[in-house]
This record gives sequence, structure tokens and C-alpha cells, in this order.
Amino acid sequence: MPSLLEAIDKKYGKEEVDNFDLDLPIEIYVPKKSPRNSIPSLLVLNDCDIETAGDEQELEKKCRGVEELDLAQNKLERWTEVFDILKHMPRVKFVNLSFNSLTEELFNLDDRNPFQYLKNLVLNATRINWKSVRDLLRLLPCLEELHLSLNNYSSVELSNDADTQTSPRHYCNVKKLHFSGNPVATWREICKLGLAFPTLGALVLAECPLQSLDPSPIIGNGSASEADTSPGGRTESECESNSPPGIDSPHSYFRKLKFLNLNSTLLATWDDVDRLSRFPELQYLRLQGCPLFEEYTEHERHQFLIARLPNVQTLNGGGIIGKEEREDAERAFIRYYLEKPESDRPERYADLVAVHGKLDPLVDVDLSPEKRVKVRFTCGEASEVRSIVVYQTVQELKQKLESFAGIPSSRMKLFYVDQDLKDITGAEEMRFPNKQLYSYNISNGDEIIVDSKQLK
Repeated sequence: MPSLLEAIDKKYGKEEVDNFDLDLPIEIYVPKKSPRNSIPSLLVLNDCDIETAGDEQELEKKCRGVEELDLAQNKLERWTEVFDILKHMPRVKFVNLSFNSLTEELFNLDDRNPFQYLKNLVLNATRINWKSVRDLLRLLPCLEELHLSLNNYSSVELSNDADTQTSPRHYCNVKKLHFSGNPVATWREICKLGLAFPTLGALVLAECPLQSLDPSPIIGNGSASEADTSPGGRTESECESNSPPGIDSPHSYFRKLKFLNLNSTLLATWDDVDRLSRFPELQYLRLQGCPLFEEYTEHERHQFLIARLPNVQTLNGGGIIGKEEREDAERAFIRYYLEKPESDRPERYADLVAVHGKLDPLVDVDLSPEKRVKVRFTCGEASEVRSIVVYQTVQELKQKLESFAGIPSSRMKLFYVDQDLKDITGAEEMRFPNKQLYSYNISNGDEIIVDSKQLK
């Protein structure tokens, strides 16, 4: 049964007893401890089969200076062992216990000595139950960031039986919550997180199967709302009229939220994007990989999101949205709906017309690149013509050419040959893996040469 102390000794060596003859003159300074015997303030012991704490006196001597502790992927199962470890680290600020099976409930907690410095706790894939989460939150008064991803939560239970709807327990210290990969499907459950953490500033919900941001109860087998999947659809006032008492809107309990990650959720309507625009403090949003965007190009998705989200400053980790970029997106949005029936126009359309006016339609000249072009691919003696989508990256094209060229994408080089300019410019190497093909102005009849990188 390996202990934390044994893992420390194995990694850093046991402390050696120094025997010096004090009668001998010493002229050269010799450090009493080698660097290997010093326990760092950041202690990382992943996948060491640790099950217990070990000798308490030795732990206290060795670990008093530890400020960050990473014990992910060990075999800790009892909270008593976890606290036997932590109590000898009075300065610890960060603890990662991910992928330890901590299903046991907490018992006999000592509230008299809370961990005053612990600010960041990672409990991903620990299967910790909600009662234990509540007990930990009570024990950690300074906790600011909590990770509860991959714990198979289908509901949120941060209020115990003694709590009532009128006086639920709040944990105002927690500012960041990671909740990715849990099978919570309704925004009504997510609202319980906002209720428990009223000052929450960052919330990560990636890969949760959320189908809507409507907090209304699910009726029958349908979703919370039967929203139109077109960029128009119902207004938020219509959605909120069905909300139960206590949840006025999707953002009722997220008044301080500035960062939200909804990547790879199941959001499928523009109504939900409009709901996001009403979060009062939301500035940083990640929203990719959702069914809503499947029929749009990357450029169209980006413009529609900017136009609908006036308060959001950055999208999907990009740079700050500038004034000119926002104005271009808003004007494109107006023109998109110019010839749509009035019933299909979202509320945001009227808002933007009030700012920019009712714009004239652009001259009907399509200057956008064709979505598909026929290109000749040449690799040595092999040659074939393929129809390719220009809205893909160079790296994606390389992966699709592996079977044709017999070269792994990691060792492949591509050269673009413009048939009209080849005598002047020659072949241009396609150096940048994330660059989209349309930016090369590829046309029907052009050629792409496939070659292999030289091994060094």
C-alpha cells in the first residue's frame, strides 16, 4: 500500500543524516542537502499508486513548504487519507486529485481548522458525491476555483434538505467553475450552479449535452422550447413567459458571469445566442462545435455571432473584436435579412437598423470563392483530378491526400500552381497548416504538387 511519503522518498531521495567533525576547519561551503533532497513548493506525484498519507511526523517535516500539490491518477479512496495529507501542508493553495476514486462521503470534519490558503481544487473524474462537495465548500472558505468535470452528474444538488428555496446556501467565494463532460441536459439544472455561486465569473460547460438555454421545465419528451432553428425564431420574452417562479430568465443567477464556454454542446437554435446577449456581464464566449452552425461557413458563423452579441468582446479565444469588424458584421447581418419575410427577422435586426439605417442591397455580384473547385494533384508519376472544398485548411487537405500520395501528413509538403500565373510566379509552397484554401484564390484547372519533406 504505497504512501505519499514513500512516493516522495522514491522521487527525491531520503533525507541523509549529516555527520560532520566540528573540530575540523571548514574552508569551503558544502550544502547540507543536495537539491534532490529538497521538496519543491510545486509537488507533482501523478500515477504513483498512492493510497495513504504515511508517517505524519515525516510528512510534516518534509511538506510544510508545499504550495501546489498534484496527486492525479493515484489510488486514493478515503477522504481521511486526503486530509491527513493536506493538514501537513498549511500553505497549500492548489490541489489536484483528479482520477482518484473518491466516492466515500466525508465524515467527522473539523471545521475549527479550515484550509485558509486553498484557492484552487481539481476534482475531475473523482465521482465525488454532492454531499461531499457541499461539505468541502463549507470547509474551504477561501476556495475561488473548483473543477468538477467528468463526474457523471445529471443533476445539480448544492442545496441540502435543510435548505429551502427562499434561503438556499450560497458560496460567494467561488469565482470559477469547470463542469465539462457532465450529462446535464437542461439549463434549469445549470441555473442551480448560479444560485449556489452568485459571484461566479467563469463557467465551463464544454461537452455537456445542453439542448437549450431556456430554463423552462421540459414538457413530455420534447425540449424546453420548440424554437425555430432559423436565424430568426421566437423572442426571449416569449421564452421567459414559460419560466417557473424564481427563474426569470436564463441569466437570472449569472449576473456576474464574464466568461462562458459552451463548446460541443447540443445548442441548435439562434434563440439561444439571443439569450446569451442578455447576460449582463458576459464578455468572453466560446461557442463552437454545436449543431446550430453545421450549415454555415466559418466566416458566416463568426459574423452572425458578432452581430447578435453586442457585449461580447472576444469569441472562441480570438482577439478583441474591433469597431470596424463589428460594424461590418452588423451590416452583413442587416443585408442577410433584407429580403427575408418580416416574420423571420429576429429582434436584433430592428436594433441594428436603428443604428445603421435600412441599407441598400449590395450589387448582386458574387465575389466569394466557389465552395468547390476541380484541381489536379500530382505526386511523382501519379496524377489525378479531384473536386475539393476550398473552406478547409491546408492541414485537413494533407490528411485527405495521405492515401493518394502514400506520405504521412506530418511529412507532406504541398505546392500550389496557378495555371494563369505559373510562368511568372512558379509554384507557391503552402506553408501554413491552418490557412484556408480559398485564401490562395484556387480556381478550376489549377494544380497542387505533393512532395515529401527531406528527413534530417
